[in-house]
Amino acid sequence: MIDAYAAVDGAWREIGLAAPARRALVDDGLFQLSDLRKTSLAAIKELDGIDPNTIRVLVAEMKKADLSFRK
Repeated sequence: MIDAYAAVDGAWREIGLAAPARRALVDDGLFQLSDLRKTSLAAIKELDGIDPNTIRVLVAEMKKADLSFRK
């Protein structure tokens, strides 16, 4: 069976996110780092599949890319 998410979760796979986190972000319409600007960190934390390590990775990658979550 082909992973239905494989075609759209590449950006998340590149930064090393676990499959549950990748699926949660894609299901919420977030396909790349810049999409995270549309939502708050609190909203991301509420998604099923997002764990503390995912939050650490996302925050670090956002900082590296000079991006920020919506307030």
